[in-house]
Amino acid sequence: MRFTSSAMRFAGFSLGLLFAANTLASDESQLIESINVYRSQVQRCAGQVSSELPPLAADPRLVLSAASIGNLQQAMGAAGYPMKNVQAISLSGPRDAPSAMKAIQESFCQIVLDPQFVDVGVSHQDRQWRIVVARPLLSARLGDWQAEGQKLLAELNVARSRPRQCGAQSFNATTPLTWNATLATAAETHSRTMANNNYFDHKDRDGRTPGDRAELAGYDFQQIGENIAAGQDSVRKVVDGWLTSPGHCANLMNPQFRDLGAAYAVDPKSDAGIYWTVMFGAQ
Repeated sequence: MRFTSSAMRFAGFSLGLLFAANTLASDESQLIESINVYRSQVQRCAGQVSSELPPLAADPRLVLSAASIGNLQQAMGAAGYPMKNVQAISLSGPRDAPSAMKAIQESFCQIVLDPQFVDVGVSHQDRQWRIVVARPLLSARLGDWQAEGQKLLAELNVARSRPRQCGAQSFNATTPLTWNATLATAAETHSRTMANNNYFDHKDRDGRTPGDRAELAGYDFQQIGENIAAGQDSVRKVVDGWLTSPGHCANLMNPQFRDLGAAYAVDPKSDAGIYWTVMFGAQ
């Protein structure tokens, strides 16, 4: 049996998330990428050790002018962002994205390592930088977990139908995945467990891995993989986030996978509100 996974908070359980730097990216994009690399690794911040976190999704509604920073709640309303929580970082002096990232690590690590945030926007002019991180309300109208799981299947099959670069790995277009009810049940159980117990991990509270859960559900596999996400209130946001994360992207483009099961679960008492699990398999 082989097991791969990838995580997002957006997570897919990943055996290593590597973010390839794009030298042609704008300063804003470079800084977002640096923040996501930082979040994807265990960090020591303010005397505590953080867990690995999923990448933040770039949201143009969070790209705010200097005048907007004073009243964030009003700015979010004007931008049409259904905010639950938001934080802003203002930097004065960094000459480029690496310098801005160094300042964030030194003075604002607690903000960018806060697991509740799922979206980010960056703007800068000369040496003035503004970084906004936020978590939206669950504003999308979702169907039941089976319906949204089928939507994820459709979206992922569209992604697999095209050649794709996932970080340093190149993937050809590959075959579509087929819905598997057994994997779907295992995915729903894990999403529900994460939501009800307010955690985000590929291992459940009993230490079971995706491979363990697939086996317990009755799926006899040669290979298993998992992507997870949290805080994203639509299938589109989940898939977009995974496609920009090399580890998650590689999982969903893996040509060896044939089957898929997917589900979400919601618990308003949890930090992220909504949790997604996709299980990939090959028998």
